[in-house]
Amino acid sequence: MTTREKLTNATYDSLEAMMQAYAGEAVRMAASEHGIKLDYSTSSIAELENILNSLTPVENADLEWVTKLWGGYFGEVFRRRYDAEWTMSVYPGGQLAVPTLEIGGSRIYPLLKVQRRLTMGAGENLASFFDMAIKRLDAVRPLTN
Repeated sequence: MTTREKLTNATYDSLEAMMQAYAGEAVRMAASEHGIKLDYSTSSIAELENILNSLTPVENADLEWVTKLWGGYFGEVFRRRYDAEWTMSVYPGGQLAVPTLEIGGSRIYPLLKVQRRLTMGAGENLASFFDMAIKRLDAVRPLTN
């Protein structure tokens, strides 16, 4: 059974446990397949952007997997920075609930942002989004570390 199948078919105690499992696999794959060390730091978002550049375009059959994998990592960088909580919520204007981070009354949709990056290209740059988001979040919610 592949890692993809294991993660997809696993039963998780919580949404947080699932997202952490996907993020952990992203860290492993970044090192083994891309020679990049992801460490959940702010600076690692630029490395994530480099990985996504190398993956684009993504086959439709792989889009959900790739989105969960790298979106889980992207979200975990936010979660660890702000001690945020994973929840399920409907994106404004959407119909389905998706993994969301609740941060001081704000919501971040990291998987949707990664999916947009994968499908719309470099104009949806994660590093630029991250910088903009943390400036706004830092103004209303101090860092936990």
